Amino acid sequence: MEMISKSTKKKDHEAKISGRALYVDDHVMDDMLYGRLLRSAKAKARVTRIILPALPTGYFVVDKNDVTGENRVAIIVHDTPVYAEDTVEYVGEPILMVVGPAVKEVERILHDIVVIYEEQVPILDMRQSDTVFFNYNYAKGDIEQALKAADYVFIETFQTGYQEQAYLETQGLIAYPHAGRMTVRGSMQCPYYVHAAVANALGCEEQDVQVIQDVTGGAFGGKEAFPSILACQIAVAAKKANKPVKVIFDRREDMEFTSKRHPSLCTYKVAIKNGEITGMDIDVLFNSGAYTTLSAVVLQRGLICANGVYRIDNLRVAGRAAKTNTVPCGAYRGFGAPQTFFAVEMVMAHIAKKMGLDSLELKEKYIVQQSDATSTSGKFHFHVPLPEMIQRLDELTDYRAKRKLYQNQTGRYRKGIGMSMFFHGCGFTGSGERDIIKAVARIRKNAAGTVEILVSNTDMGQGIKTTFCKIVADTLGISYDKVYIDNPDTDRVPDSGPTVASRSLMTVGGLLQQAAAKLKQEWIEGEEQVIEEHFSEPDFVIPFSLDEFKGDAYPTYSWSVNAIEVEVDTLTATTKILGAWGIFDVGVPVDMNIIQGQMQGGFLQGIGYAAMEQMDYNEKGMIRNNSFSDYIIPTALDVPKLVTEIMNNPYTHGPYGAKGAGELPLVGAAPAYVEAMENALGTNLHKAPFTQEDTMRVLQGGDKR
Repeated sequence: MEMISKSTKKKDHEAKISGRALYVDDHVMDDMLYGRLLRSAKAKARVTRIILPALPTGYFVVDKNDVTGENRVAIIVHDTPVYAEDTVEYVGEPILMVVGPAVKEVERILHDIVVIYEEQVPILDMRQSDTVFFNYNYAKGDIEQALKAADYVFIETFQTGYQEQAYLETQGLIAYPHAGRMTVRGSMQCPYYVHAAVANALGCEEQDVQVIQDVTGGAFGGKEAFPSILACQIAVAAKKANKPVKVIFDRREDMEFTSKRHPSLCTYKVAIKNGEITGMDIDVLFNSGAYTTLSAVVLQRGLICANGVYRIDNLRVAGRAAKTNTVPCGAYRGFGAPQTFFAVEMVMAHIAKKMGLDSLELKEKYIVQQSDATSTSGKFHFHVPLPEMIQRLDELTDYRAKRKLYQNQTGRYRKGIGMSMFFHGCGFTGSGERDIIKAVARIRKNAAGTVEILVSNTDMGQGIKTTFCKIVADTLGISYDKVYIDNPDTDRVPDSGPTVASRSLMTVGGLLQQAAAKLKQEWIEGEEQVIEEHFSEPDFVIPFSLDEFKGDAYPTYSWSVNAIEVEVDTLTATTKILGAWGIFDVGVPVDMNIIQGQMQGGFLQGIGYAAMEQMDYNEKGMIRNNSFSDYIIPTALDVPKLVTEIMNNPYTHGPYGAKGAGELPLVGAAPAYVEAMENALGTNLHKAPFTQEDTMRVLQGGDKR
């Protein structure tokens, strides 16, 4: 193990374990008001009239007319209203906010408001939508010739559903005006995203807005863009009331109305000639929901991953993010990749079965190697460790022998085992890091010899405070205790970019390592010194063109192979997970305990996506699964044997050889689980999650999707 990989006590350990850590709902301010949102009860309608009750002194109604800037939230496309205007586009769209000093009275007022709607016909099924928010396509080779010359074309469609982030702490923020400025604080991933959005909604200069991240109880992508929406609503209310306003969602509100993983439909046409795969023609459809939010970049990553880890010389990929009158979807760990990796892994398994091969035997023939072209005609610049990972997984699980053993079973209890292989592109897609984010990191040495890290990246449980401090301390050759980092405050820290895309450690940690190395050379005892570093793209990167969808989508990749073994009770349709194994390459772990926590937690989250986290809307467009009573997430008891191992594969341009880690472990769980279910049930399957009810339908001879 590398020295940097040895684990240390986390920087926020004492505060959290002692209960001293303050979350946003712990903060109480003088004259604070409390807000509750009035939401649309219709999926698509024109609001013709709003009848308000008499408001007691000190209570306010805040709506579109109170927005002093643009009544749009600045995300990528400015299409999400701060407050609804003449129409509503999904059940739950915020129409207005009631604010006042007593929560119960605010809720009474909210209950007494009457909204008159002129209902319209909603589009709930993405297949019926004629509004496409984003449409991308790319190709390489000659797919038309491959299809034309094929002995046969294998065609299948795969479906994935919503996934709720289910973070411990719900969405919550406080906004308060002071000295001509507006401060927003609370639970978030991306302070500078919130900063720009609030300035846009208030119509003020960015220097007149301050954003502070409080201790954040989990996010998983759900607090990337959504806090920008809520922050605009609360800031507008605080400006009108000229007092602090706090809004904290309850669990049902959070689950029903905040962003989810995009449901998908992926259709694969695979050309087969002389027993070889000669091309893939792939169509990807994502359900964006009512507004665009982050669908553009989620779709981009999904399309880049559409051919998986396989060398496909003739390739065409087309994708659309369609509008529906449902809750807007957004970021979730994996960011579009879990949907397409599920589809490509399953289609490879089904082609193998048609050829009379085991899926692993077919997959191994097409695994990419270093220097091969990527899907977007870039290059895999570094070692691809998948063969070693497969070998290690076979040693741990006896995979190949079990695949044969579990064929053609009879009896009540039937076992199965499945495998998936996948990557996660590290950092922002394409040229976003270079052209849009332009990260800046800063460190300050105080006269006493302590060093403060100044970046906008947030710790939401993933341990970035600890790993950043380890990098700086080790590079400087000083004690870990002499390096510290506070929650970001935009008045104090530069914009080092958002805490997304598995970029923080690799990209910002790299800048901090460079800054620390420079400070070490220039160190002057007893003086304050400030060192600042700016991102520059590595020289080896092939420039990415979004218009052509060509080039290096990512500078490097993290890799993994997963295996899951199940036992199905054919009487009750219940499934027991006998074991789940993952081999992960995240470069050099900067802290092994933190990395193991990320791998185990993400893997379990992926198993939930694969097996049980069923969420859908009803015929009126309302999310049906809005509590932990009817939206089931896995616990440690569901996977008693969960094994994660780290394979050392240093990245030359990452701090101490580190690469992106946080999203990788979720990406491949679904295809490994569903392939295990196929092995047990003896039939092809095409959807995730594949739940107990789905198993029962197969056993009863019904729908085998």
